[in-house]
Amino acid sequence: MKRLLSIFVSVVILAIIYSRIDLPALAQVFQGSDLLWMAISLGMVVPLTLATGWRLQQLMPRHQDFPLTEATKLTLSASVLNMVLPSKMGELAKAYFIRDRGYLPGSLAFSLVVFEKASDLLSLFVWCVFGLLFYPEKETLFWAMTVFVFLGLVFGLLLLSSQSFANLFFRRSKAIASGNLHQKLDKLHGSWTEMHNHFWQDKRQLLIIASISIFIWFLHLMQIWFFIFALRASVPFMANLALAPLAIFAGLLPLTFAGVGTRDAALILFYQPFFDANVGAALGLLCTSRYVLPAIGGLPFFSQYLANLRTAKSSPK
Repeated sequence: MKRLLSIFVSVVILAIIYSRIDLPALAQVFQGSDLLWMAISLGMVVPLTLATGWRLQQLMPRHQDFPLTEATKLTLSASVLNMVLPSKMGELAKAYFIRDRGYLPGSLAFSLVVFEKASDLLSLFVWCVFGLLFYPEKETLFWAMTVFVFLGLVFGLLLLSSQSFANLFFRRSKAIASGNLHQKLDKLHGSWTEMHNHFWQDKRQLLIIASISIFIWFLHLMQIWFFIFALRASVPFMANLALAPLAIFAGLLPLTFAGVGTRDAALILFYQPFFDANVGAALGLLCTSRYVLPAIGGLPFFSQYLANLRTAKSSPK
């Protein structure tokens, strides 16, 4: 039911957007696009996927043999679930497959993926804060977003770096939660504690993972900038560093199907000082391709993992 509701919300938002878009003009935007920049920007899906897989490989304990090919397959498989789960929660499925393949125990595998997702989100916050601080035209809305994003970054860093702060947060959250949510928070609290104990033992490795995550998001934001070049539009680099993360955050809100609709609307709204709504809608479609292409590439591996899982469950103990 939640999936159907998210699809419905996406359809409604898209209907509103495209009722105000000149569709022939939108088609002309794509027809007049720069094919070289289009190929470069879409082709960045490959190095981005490999870099994300490499980060997953680096997160594994050093004694564990975990090839890059396996990490890349898991990354692509998670992309399949990211198309149907909100806030890129398909990433958490990697923990299940890591455990199923015998690389790590279940609790440690979940802790590893939780840390990867947390560092990923904080890296996006870092670039968003950096871009907003240098964004020249700050009206009330952008000052409010700058403060909100900065507070989110500080909160995330405290949650990731301070075990006592994390314990306080989870205790307070569980105190007001009930039922299924309380159980999920309790499980996440345990995994978060294990994650702290595991990753803070090696601060050098922690710094490497943080640097990789920040660099990966820099590549993501560069890809969106290249999309703009492909559409023969122009946006200052620093402005793109501020605006692209805000649009991505809008797509992470658990309201729509894979962020479709909210991300498109945010792109049109935030980039309106630089180009019209037709180019903004085209940019929204290209940004959606950033999620669709890895999901298509991950379908064979995802099907393989599911088939192996069914075989394991059906085989006698």
